[in-house]
Parts: sequence; structure tokens; C-alpha cells
Amino acid sequence: MGQAEVIKDTGTEELLCSVRDRVATITLNRPQARNSLSDNLSPALRTMIKVCGNDPDVGAILITGAGDAFCAGGDVKGMGGKSGSSNAPELSFEQKVARLQERQRTLTGALVAVRKPTIAALPGPAAGAGLSIALACDLRIAAESAFVSTGYMKVGLSGDYGITWLLTRLVGTARARELMFLSEKIDAKRCEALGLVNRVVPDDRLREETFALAKSLAEGPSIALEAMKNNLDDALEIDFLTSLDREAARLVRAAATADHREAVQAFVQKRKPQFSGS
Repeated sequence: MGQAEVIKDTGTEELLCSVRDRVATITLNRPQARNSLSDNLSPALRTMIKVCGNDPDVGAILITGAGDAFCAGGDVKGMGGKSGSSNAPELSFEQKVARLQERQRTLTGALVAVRKPTIAALPGPAAGAGLSIALACDLRIAAESAFVSTGYMKVGLSGDYGITWLLTRLVGTARARELMFLSEKIDAKRCEALGLVNRVVPDDRLREETFALAKSLAEGPSIALEAMKNNLDDALEIDFLTSLDREAARLVRAAATADHREAVQAFVQKRKPQFSGS
């Protein structure tokens, strides 16, 4: 029998968050605007990524969108004008850069830094910064009707929230350039072939299957999973011998945990292990 659902206060109806069976489900809740980012949604999302990432009762984070979209990115209708109040002074170039840098670091930057498994469930389109959020997660599961698009070329922008870095590491530089320059809609089947998403499932099975996957990870050995994420991140940045050395240190630490001992006993006893995170 699963645990009771705990509703988290996000401070706005535009973002929902609940925790059940050690899975924090964060739902972008602006379905009428395809869950595009807003002055209410974005700060709340930053806060909940941090809160759930630090919560010992959360073992995995699942991010999705309400209705039939994941996230359409920025609100295009609000682009091109002065941001914020019409009475607010215009920011300098340096101030605008600093503001965006801070917003990026505390959203996709914070999401990449989370040391727990993170999953994006795409019920529909993910575009622009919305695609960046999905790419910043460890795994992406898409409904059959979902599609993605970088979108920036079509609005005369160059990309933000780490999209070029994330795309290049996921699909390689040639495909990343294609996706950025052309801004085409890429359907779920091709996304899976390119490696943009890990799995494609029927639309009516998306929420059930992604939650089951998140639950299985949330019930896993959290110390070993954190070490895996560190190893995988290192693989993108450091040389092989240094990676070998760090893998060795992390495995020896994991071998000394109660979770490792429990896993061995469960294997011998032919039962499912009950991990404690210690």
C-alpha cells in the first residue's frame, strides 16, 4: 500500500507539487498557455526544485505539465517589450545579463545540480526554455503525441537556460546545430531515435508509467544513486584515469553502506531490498 499524498504549498496555483511514495511530482499548471513560464510560475519552480532537492523525504523528482503540454517556454506575447512594471526603469545591458544569469543558474542550473534522480514527463510539446527544463532532467519520458522544438530561431533569439550545452551532450554537435538552426518540430518517435527522450509511451499511460519509474528510483539506494550521478557528470568533464580513480573511491564508500549490505542479503534471500538511505 502506497503512502498518503502530501501537498506542498508552492505559493501559486500556476505550480503544483505533491509528494507520494518518496516521489515529488512538480506540475507546471498553466494549461491555457501551454504551461509557458511566467512571473509567478518560474520563481515557484526555482523554489520547489531547491526544496525537493534538499528534502530527505524525497527520493526522486518528477516534473510534468498540466493538460496536453509540458512547457512552451517563455511567453512569446510578452517578448520584445520592457519587462516588469511599465513604471520600472529600464535595465542596462549588464543588469539584464546578470538577471538572466541568476535566473538560469537557479532553474536549470539547480535542476542539473540535484543529486537525486529527476524525470521529465512530456504529455505534449516542450519548446524553448521548456525543452531546456526537460533536458536538464536525468530521464525524459514522452507521450506518443508529444513533440519538441528549440524554437529560438523562429523568434530571433539564440537560446538560454543551457539548451545548447545540454543538447550537444545528449545528441552531439551536428544534431544540436540542426535542432537549433532549424527549430523544427521533432515528434516523439524521432526524439527517441535521436536520444532526446528515453522512452515513448501511449498518451493515456504517461502519468502511470512515469510515476512507477520515479517510484522505483525513489525506493533505490540513494547514496549509490548520488554517486552514479557524480560519476556520470564526471564522464563529460574529466579524463579517463581521473574518472577511474573517482569511481573507485565512490564504490568503496557505497560498499560500506547499510543499503549495500541490505541489497546483498535481499539477493541471497530472493526478496526485494528495503533501502534506508544509509
